[in-house]
Amino acid sequence: MKWRGFTSLIIIIISGTCFLYAANSHAYGSIQVRSFKLATADSGYAVSINSAIELNPTLEQALEKGVVLYFVNKFTLVESRWYWFDKEVARIKTRTGLRYHALTRRYILSDHTFSRSYTTLSDALVALQRLRDHPLTIYHELRSNVQYNATLRLWLDLTRMPKPFQVEALGSSAWNLSSDRLEWRMALPTPDQPFSISIQQ
Repeated sequence: MKWRGFTSLIIIIISGTCFLYAANSHAYGSIQVRSFKLATADSGYAVSINSAIELNPTLEQALEKGVVLYFVNKFTLVESRWYWFDKEVARIKTRTGLRYHALTRRYILSDHTFSRSYTTLSDALVALQRLRDHPLTIYHELRSNVQYNATLRLWLDLTRMPKPFQVEALGSSAWNLSSDRLEWRMALPTPDQPFSISIQQ
């Protein structure tokens, strides 16, 4: 498998913990991964992610107009196979909607399992930035003696927005909100040692 390098990232792995140092500064309006953890759970494995999400004025105005902003977290584990195509063995993919309810003047976060409201946009973003113990969906048997290729990315999903805003987004960088695509190799965590990543800005 051919890996794409990132000149702005330095990766250091110490005792199962990976520290990523991001050198590039982000324009106003950004998504940054701050930390990641994969740990064992009763039913298999669970993922936790901390991020930093900053909206720019264009996105805030869209919220006030009633547009729902959908944010995606995606983590995958892929097994490399020299004799055949690489195989995705596990993943999580969450999609959470953020909207403003003008009548109640509250910000609402929702997905297919929950809906919560907040008095301020800041409070809603704090909640949006935290994913806790989300079950890892396993497609193929996971093995403790295998080094897997892991990828992680967070982004604003433009495909779920109304068509007029999708057209507007094509010509404006203000709508292209995404974290860097992070890639690393890892073994499965054990009950005594979860796998974690911290990113220093």
